[in-house]
Amino acid sequence: MLQHLLKNKTYLSFGIILLLALVAIRAFENQIFYDPFLDYFKGNFTNTHLPKVNVIKLFFSMGFRYYINSMISLGILYIVFRDVKITKFSIFLFSVFGMVLMISFFFVMIKFGETNKMTLFYIRRFIIQPLLLMLFIPAFYYHKKSS
Repeated sequence: MLQHLLKNKTYLSFGIILLLALVAIRAFENQIFYDPFLDYFKGNFTNTHLPKVNVIKLFFSMGFRYYINSMISLGILYIVFRDVKITKFSIFLFSVFGMVLMISFFFVMIKFGETNKMTLFYIRRFIIQPLLLMLFIPAFYYHKKSS
C-alpha cells in the first residue's frame, strides 16, 4: 500500500513538472522562439498585411517548439495512462500531425497568406500549442474504458 502511494506521488510529481514545463514554454515564448506572428495575431490582423518573416528561421523555430511540446505531451500521456502502446501510437500521431501541420502552414502562408489569415492562425495554433494533448487524453481514455 505504501509503495503504491509513493509510486503515485512520483508520477504525480513528474506530471506536475511536465505541466509546468508547458506553462513555462507559453510564458517565455517571446524570448525562446522566433515567431513574428505572436504579436501580429494579438492585434487587429484582419486589416494589416502579414509580417515579413525569415521562412527558414520560422520553420526551425516552430518545428523546435512543436518537438518540445510533443516530447512533454508524450511524457504526460505516459504518466496518465502508463501504457507503452498508447505512447508509441502517440509518437506516430504526433509525427504525422507535425508533418501535415508544418507543410500546411507554410503552404498556406506562402500561397494564400493574405487571403486566408484565419486558416493560418488556426494551423499555427495547433503547431505551437499542445492542443493535440488535450484531444488525445479524452480519446485514449474513452478507448481504454470501452475496450
